[in-house]
Amino acid sequence: MSVKAKPAAAERSERQLDEQRMLALAESQLRSASVRITASRVKVLAALLGAQRAFSHQDVQDAFADMDRVTLYRALDCLTDAGLAHKIAGDDRVFRYSAGAEHQPHHQHGHFKCTRCTKVFCLDSIAEAGLLQNALRETLGKGFRSHDIEFTIKGWCADCAQ
Repeated sequence: MSVKAKPAAAERSERQLDEQRMLALAESQLRSASVRITASRVKVLAALLGAQRAFSHQDVQDAFADMDRVTLYRALDCLTDAGLAHKIAGDDRVFRYSAGAEHQPHHQHGHFKCTRCTKVFCLDSIAEAGLLQNALRETLGKGFRSHDIEFTIKGWCADCAQ
């Protein structure tokens, strides 16, 4: 019985360390962006930073049941305005939020949306390689500049494909 307890305790301890790291990173990013640091902004940004996918307002609301909806909306809007998170418009008319847009004035990457579970994942590696910008230049010519890219690949995520 103690053998089973050790991995669970170690896993819980590791999860707590990850949460602490995300909270510290969130506070650091808020400070770097010259955004007033509040408990709700730190909690929401930390949750987005630690997420593997984009979260809807309801997803975040479910995670922080003690936070009222208005405070949550204000925190998400603040993070989006500061460039610390970005808002993704879904074809289901639900906005989803994701971190990782730190100090980027424009949202310049694509997404993958699972058509079964509706989870949305950012495709940051495409933007880092400049593939989308290069494709735009090659297709449209040198004079064109994008300020926002809404590029979505639809399919099934790994969990739904099984």
